[in-house]
Amino acid sequence: MGKVVTVNRRARHDYHILETYEAGIVLTGTEVKSLRAGRANLQDSYARVENGELFLYNMHISPYDQGNRFNHEPKRTRKLLMHKREIMRLLGKSREKGLTLVPLKVYFNERGKAKVELALARGKKAIDKREDIAARDARREIERALRGKI
Repeated sequence: MGKVVTVNRRARHDYHILETYEAGIVLTGTEVKSLRAGRANLQDSYARVENGELFLYNMHISPYDQGNRFNHEPKRTRKLLMHKREIMRLLGKSREKGLTLVPLKVYFNERGKAKVELALARGKKAIDKREDIAARDARREIERALRGKI
């Protein structure tokens, strides 16, 4: 994996990640330049299958500073690129009750292509989130104790 542009930290907090997929993104020139500058945000974004195609909603890519009047719209809907059978598999799974497609991160691969890591996820209940926080705190305490003894 190449350069990571942005990571959706809330996704792992709010969802149980079941499976992950990689998809390409259809972008304009100014969007690519903004991504290379690291100016993107995945908060509140999600993906959906419509008419056999995969789309990403609410991903914010800041307008490019040196862009002119042809600069892009920051929160436009972007098409994602995957093989047809993968999209159909995602469509079937995302129709299950409680499952959704959430972007985890946006990055450039070794060949310089912009990719998004999508996750098939199920929403967590409040008690699950509290359990995760308690487990993380316990792990930190154990690590602190071990560090102190060495």
